[in-house]
Amino acid sequence: MKKLLRSDGVQAFLGWLLGTYLRLVLRTIRWRHENVEAVEPVLVDDAKGAIALFWHGRIPLCLATAPQWWRKRTKCLISPSADGEFIARALDMSGFPAIRASSAKKGDAAKARQAVAAIREATNWVKAGGALVVTPDGPRGPNEVIAAGSLQIAKRSGQAVYLMGIAASPATQMRSTWDKVMWAAPFGRGAVVWDGPLYVPADADDRAIEGLIVAWSARLSAATRRAEAIVGRG
Repeated sequence: MKKLLRSDGVQAFLGWLLGTYLRLVLRTIRWRHENVEAVEPVLVDDAKGAIALFWHGRIPLCLATAPQWWRKRTKCLISPSADGEFIARALDMSGFPAIRASSAKKGDAAKARQAVAAIREATNWVKAGGALVVTPDGPRGPNEVIAAGSLQIAKRSGQAVYLMGIAASPATQMRSTWDKVMWAAPFGRGAVVWDGPLYVPADADDRAIEGLIVAWSARLSAATRRAEAIVGRG
């Protein structure tokens, strides 16, 4: 069964299915944006890059931010896993190509080299004025905890980080999945709460990065809870 799910044909179908759903959610939900003016300066300046973060569990709602990121050359950082493959195909349908990267398990030298190469590619992309959208707690979690990779890209590129809290109602939230993924019903209400710009100092050491991980994870979760409150959830 696992081999079948990873076959190219099944992946193509799942990518099309998710991509179609993403467009449906974008077009039928009444989206409200709070503090979106914070990201405006980077959208109108081709020389400025950006890193945009939202939680993995809100991937089904992520095209709510497309009207902003369509205005800039934008790629997504996505895991090379089988799940990442159909997500990458779905986002490519809407004009967001992928850079495939994931954190490598300890002792896996080949995957470590792939991760380093992908981080280098992402850093160069942002340095050159592109935008990079990342789910910083994916692909394995823990839920709503930022992994260090996105902050390392911000440090090396010197570019701004924006946080995006996303929610919709009515929606089903799957408590059984590690990321508590949210699937919205069409024709409801949605909200995106923007926070930033934030920067990682060029001289930030590991201890400073760890501090930013705690602080920024809390800020992204707060933006997500605010989006939930706007649409009347929780």
